[in-house]
Amino acid sequence: MQAPPPTPSSEEEGALDLPLLFRGGGWGVVEHVRRGKLTPNAPLAPLVWFKSGGTAEWLFEPKDAADLQDFLAGLAPDVPVMALGLGSNLIVRDGGVPGVVVRLGKAFAKVERVDEITLNCGGGASGILVSSTARDHGIAGLEFLRSIPGTVGGFVRMNGGAYGREVKDILIDCDAVMRSGEIVTLSLADLGYTYRHSELTDGSIVVAARFRGHPGEPAAIQAEMDRISAAREASQPLRSKTGGSTFKNPDGHKAWELVDKAGCRGLTLGGAQVSEKHTNFLINTGEATSTEIEALGEEVRRRVKEQSEIELQWEIQRVGKA
Repeated sequence: MQAPPPTPSSEEEGALDLPLLFRGGGWGVVEHVRRGKLTPNAPLAPLVWFKSGGTAEWLFEPKDAADLQDFLAGLAPDVPVMALGLGSNLIVRDGGVPGVVVRLGKAFAKVERVDEITLNCGGGASGILVSSTARDHGIAGLEFLRSIPGTVGGFVRMNGGAYGREVKDILIDCDAVMRSGEIVTLSLADLGYTYRHSELTDGSIVVAARFRGHPGEPAAIQAEMDRISAAREASQPLRSKTGGSTFKNPDGHKAWELVDKAGCRGLTLGGAQVSEKHTNFLINTGEATSTEIEALGEEVRRRVKEQSEIELQWEIQRVGKA
């Protein structure tokens, strides 16, 4: 009988045993996983903008979409799965993230022109890469992606947007690997977009998307990207450890104005602070814990509710165990 392949030691590390991670022991899947990289108890703080938080029980970095499909298909159905992009717009709680965190690498960061006004973008491609590629091909209408600090997979999932545009305005369809391992193509209608929300199921991972713009002059496109970049630089704490926009804008209101009216500009809790520059941003001033950052956000929500009778909703995702 062939012995099972060597696996990362999880007993002393405290991570879920590999045989328990996969259906029926899943040694064949473990062999296949070697195409990608599977790491137990992987620190997530270096991978997120806040630079805080615990570890992933397992971090999987697939080699390609087929590798991801096989991995998820072999994974025990009760193991939770979460995708991680650039780690903006995310609080990883200090107790870490159970199950598997999937991080898409360079193989998923390609952007290619399909036709005169359409791009095919990998789920790991950044907004900057997508907008720059669009500019190089004379495709206008995607400039706003320059201001979204994330990857295609993330902003397709949450209908990311800025400066009057949202992903729903440019998306044709996307490819997603479902929690079962099946890969499906979802249309704009399938995603059921609302403000900063889609109907994508938990555990599904966007691996590619098609965006459509309209013909434009590269110089004019670059000028618009420069305008957006300058506006962000002037109004947002881009040089700080932050998570981007913290709260969704309530109907008829701007979150930052509500936070400001509640007297929260510069409010601190431990090492966490409400930005003086833009009050809808929380920042890690040094060694803040995720617990402090989240607690500060909840205190801001409490004060806004007390002052304006409006309940702010988190835009930043909060994941893991406290």
